[in-house]
Amino acid sequence: MASLRDLGLSEYESRAYRSLLQTGATTAKELSRSSDVPMGRIYDVLNSLETKNLVRSQAASRPKKYVAVEPETALDRLLADKREELEEKITQYEEIASELEQQLEIAEPVEEPFWTAALGDEEAVDLLAERITAANDEIVFVGSGTTSTVDLEAAGERIGDELEEALERGVTISVLLHPEVVDRLPESIGRRYRYHLQNHERFEVRTNEQVSTTFELLDHHEVCIEVPHPLDARELFALINLKDTEFATNVQETFDPLWAESDVLRL
Repeated sequence: MASLRDLGLSEYESRAYRSLLQTGATTAKELSRSSDVPMGRIYDVLNSLETKNLVRSQAASRPKKYVAVEPETALDRLLADKREELEEKITQYEEIASELEQQLEIAEPVEEPFWTAALGDEEAVDLLAERITAANDEIVFVGSGTTSTVDLEAAGERIGDELEEALERGVTISVLLHPEVVDRLPESIGRRYRYHLQNHERFEVRTNEQVSTTFELLDHHEVCIEVPHPLDARELFALINLKDTEFATNVQETFDPLWAESDVLRL
């Protein structure tokens, strides 16, 4: 059950405020009796509630009287305070993360091959987005017209955001598609390409009918291979992430001549 304590009030503050809503304007002594807040604590509690702008006092009266701010206003103020606290926390965590990013060093790619896999659309998108975030030099996307193209369709907006951030980091991005893939692109992806990416100096899309596989090549040593479902090639079964410099080099050598003879996409 929700409680005022969830929004930052202490137990005594919660009791006092709730009691004031029932009693109306009253003195500290009367409030202590009705709220079961000890007399030795009631003034501290009322001062705290005044500081939070949840209680108003009538200083001219003798003895001094207090009245509660309307619940809607009080809750808005408590919520605003919580938002401010959270924003401060987020800023602190961002500063910590930024400092740690400079402290944590990534070793050079290990030559020993290593692979992992993600099953299903959601997990595949998470893995692909993670690898795009890790890229520092070059990303190559190749999409055929027969296999799943999760990077360009199912998660187009998310992957598009990751690609734009990669461009800001100085990463070069080359996208090679079968013309059928272009025909299936959502309109939102087409708009992003036309207005944000098409004229970027480090981003280029080309098409070629010879494209027959779907994969991503990252930083010349890492390959993500999309595996279609064995019962329906239009559905994604898994995304395999393989870190193997020799294999990635072979993939690059196959990609380069195909890229050279492909047509630049203009939308």
